[in-house]
Amino acid sequence: MSQIDNLPPLRDVINRHELRAKKELGQNFLLDLNLTARIARIASPLDQSTIIEVGPGPGGLTRGLLAEGAKKVIAIERDERALPALQEIAEAYPGRLEVISGDAMQIDYRQLVDGPTKLVANLPYNIATPLLTGWLHLQFEAPLFESLTLMFQKEVADRICAQPGSKAYGRLAILCGWMTDAHIALNVGPAAFTPPPKVSSAIAHLIPKTMSNVPHIKSIETVTRAAFGQRRKMLRQSLKSLSVDLAVLYEAADIKGTERAEELSVDQFVAMAKAFEAQRSNP
Repeated sequence: MSQIDNLPPLRDVINRHELRAKKELGQNFLLDLNLTARIARIASPLDQSTIIEVGPGPGGLTRGLLAEGAKKVIAIERDERALPALQEIAEAYPGRLEVISGDAMQIDYRQLVDGPTKLVANLPYNIATPLLTGWLHLQFEAPLFESLTLMFQKEVADRICAQPGSKAYGRLAILCGWMTDAHIALNVGPAAFTPPPKVSSAIAHLIPKTMSNVPHIKSIETVTRAAFGQRRKMLRQSLKSLSVDLAVLYEAADIKGTERAEELSVDQFVAMAKAFEAQRSNP
């Protein structure tokens, strides 16, 4: 383990504060500070942005972000046992770490920062997907994040970055592909964590796109929910639940309706969502 600062090794921190990972909180701690610094560098440059971190635990990634030059880190931690360890990091990096004790699902992120903001987190796996979709809803309403660099289960990261025609391609891939440029930046094996999870993990790096002349995000979600709700059926069957003239949607996406959902591109789903939205607005 490389030494990136003058603070004690993370194993010592965990033992001293009795920070045994809790399964119910989705905790798997990263103890290799060389790895956490590498993850921080994926989100670089860090020196001009506020970094929001969710679920820092004993602070491995927090230390990586600060050691790599983050201007300020706002760490949101639900587990009160971790707060003393995080306070020690705050004292070692005066004025650069703010620790918020709270539930990441309930935080008003727009009230946290004023200026360029990035999300970097080893997410609790049990809430990772709803956190991501919630952040994308915020981003749709008004640009907030410059980038999102997030650890997921490998299966979820694959779904985020999936391309049409693949088994992983679905609603999450369309939402992320529409709103961001997303790619898998780093694969991480179970042995990197304490305790080791039963699955592999991956860092997904997402850079939000500039959005204009687009359907509402809820229209995208409605159309994709219908399309993938009966994944193996043709679209002319699965889209019936939308209760609109499907021929208009087919024409907008330049399809016949005999295709299956996984065959369509992100742009085709966006075109259908716009046509769906227009019909609902002008029945």
